[in-house]
Amino acid sequence: MKELIRTNDPVLVSFLTHRLREEGIEPFEMDVHMSLTEGSLGILPKRIMVVDEDYGRARIILDEVQRSGT
Repeated sequence: MKELIRTNDPVLVSFLTHRLREEGIEPFEMDVHMSLTEGSLGILPKRIMVVDEDYGRARIILDEVQRSGT
């Protein structure tokens, strides 16, 4: 697996996950429950991981999502 992005923006995580799934790429969200240890401050970023074979396509989708301003 490769890390696609690390962010603490919950809107970006949600939209990117949705877009990846639309394209048949199953993302794996890591560090989702870390807010319990940090006191729900949103400081620790969440990671979106994808399998190596999907990484190239996932990067293209990430670039599109980031350009859209989400």
